[in-house]
Amino acid sequence: MIFSKLLTYFPSCFQQNLSFLEKMKKIEAIIRTSRFDYIHRCISKLGVKFLSFYEVKGMGFEHARQETYRGVAYEPAYIPRTKLEIVVPDDMAEGVINCILQEGKTNEVGDGKIFVYEVLEAYRIRNQDTGEAAL
Repeated sequence: MIFSKLLTYFPSCFQQNLSFLEKMKKIEAIIRTSRFDYIHRCISKLGVKFLSFYEVKGMGFEHARQETYRGVAYEPAYIPRTKLEIVVPDDMAEGVINCILQEGKTNEVGDGKIFVYEVLEAYRIRNQDTGEAAL
């Protein structure tokens, strides 16, 4: 990796301040809740150590199915989904994205979306690790 090669040219007193050279990505995905276990299993095999997930509701091209409550039919306005947030080193991002694309796909409208962001810095609160070490 380029970062490790750069560190060899700098004295150790400067290496601590070079964490900005480490590249990390934040991957957010809105997925079908029924596909979460498949996606989680796949990204765990890649070595992802941490992720956050939330139950969310949203709307898009897929229309909610008509449901019945106490004998009355209604159409819910929002569709339940799961939101994943995963921060990984830059070199792992493509593998995580491929897991989500492959394991989250049902070939139907409403499979979800993936968003990728650059992460400038990460900190572990417990021991003040920074950059990739904090992941």
